[in-house]
Amino acid sequence: MSVIPRRRRVAALAAAALAVLGATAACGDDPSSADPNEKITLTVDVFGDQGFGYETLYEEYKKAHPNITIQERGKGLGLGDYNTRLTQQITAGAGAGDIVALEEGTIVQFYAQAAKFVNLADHGANELKGNYLPWKWEQGTTPDGAVLGLGTDVGSMAICYRSDLFKAAGLPTDREEVAKLWQTWDAFIDTGRRFAAADSKHKFLDSATNVYNTMLSQIAGAGSGHTYYDKSNKLVLASNPDIKTAFDLTTKMVDAKLSNNLRSFSDEWNAGFKNATFATIGCPAWMTGVIKGQAGDGAAGKWDIARAPGNGGNWGGSFLAVPKSSKHQKEAAELAKFLTTTQSQTEVFKKLGNLPSSPQALQDPAVLATTNPYFSDAPTGRIFGEGASSLKPVYLGPKNQAVRDAVENALRSVEQGKAANAAWQDALSKGAAAGK
Repeated sequence: MSVIPRRRRVAALAAAALAVLGATAACGDDPSSADPNEKITLTVDVFGDQGFGYETLYEEYKKAHPNITIQERGKGLGLGDYNTRLTQQITAGAGAGDIVALEEGTIVQFYAQAAKFVNLADHGANELKGNYLPWKWEQGTTPDGAVLGLGTDVGSMAICYRSDLFKAAGLPTDREEVAKLWQTWDAFIDTGRRFAAADSKHKFLDSATNVYNTMLSQIAGAGSGHTYYDKSNKLVLASNPDIKTAFDLTTKMVDAKLSNNLRSFSDEWNAGFKNATFATIGCPAWMTGVIKGQAGDGAAGKWDIARAPGNGGNWGGSFLAVPKSSKHQKEAAELAKFLTTTQSQTEVFKKLGNLPSSPQALQDPAVLATTNPYFSDAPTGRIFGEGASSLKPVYLGPKNQAVRDAVENALRSVEQGKAANAAWQDALSKGAAAGK
């Protein structure tokens, strides 16, 4: 999954991190338990308002391993704050969980610190290679072949929309008819204009940044195959035409006054779901859990899901890794393998909506037949599964998140009235500084 920073927790998190750092010693030589009956606690670090949906899996695992207690941390924490804390912990060699989640946009930055993580190949991970999409396996593997993380989910694309607001605006509500409205991104903008002409109370989009990230992943997947960095890790923010294409399409939407100008994962954005202030959102599979969590039970059946404009695209998805600071590396590696099996990924999809990165799960008739009652019984297995089959992965460089933040800030400035050309120059200059 993928989320954006939540700054208001930073101070408390920093204090907590310092306390953990002071209490935990780095143990990297041979920390695994010698006694299989020893009572141990494994800490799993995750992020995001909905977490990773592992609660039932934890209970299942503990029944088979009665000597193990599992403690999860980080649910409700935004990716930016989580990643800042994790970076500090990995650098210090202390304080991180026995298992840590690494998001697709940030795992590359940890390649350079691979020596501070357990090579999961030493715990049989290579035997599981066929259980993950080939490009997902490659993302979790360092350039020299160490298995840094095991894939959890992928972010196959769709558009989630409020069918009640579409109906009130005189637009089709059937998901197949809705998808026909926006077979291209320009058609999506035209649909937004139709909505805005009929409804002055609600906005068509939640924010510029979410639709931008949706488009960029798709456009780059079909084009260059990378975003801010090429595969030699050279910063190409100014020279990759895919970035400018997605930026220009996004500012076109803002100029048409389609955006609700909300910062993703802010309190205002969360309130936007609850108060139904916008009608559509770029919707990778993991976003369905976010929407349900924020919009609440009262919006059940008012949301639906349609295919995204264009073809394919991936935004988000994570991995599970084991830091060498863990005192129980062997046990942590076994738990990470369990949490990312085909069966476990399938259970998480059914519970939370995170789309499996396992090809076996993606082809499972039970997954393909899955519907989501919250989203008007949308066939999420088919919609997201079909999207996954046409995924063209995009390479993300070592400082992807920092550069992305600079570009997103530039787009927010357009929402606040800045000229698009001036904002683009800001994105180039500040993105280049962030990418150094």
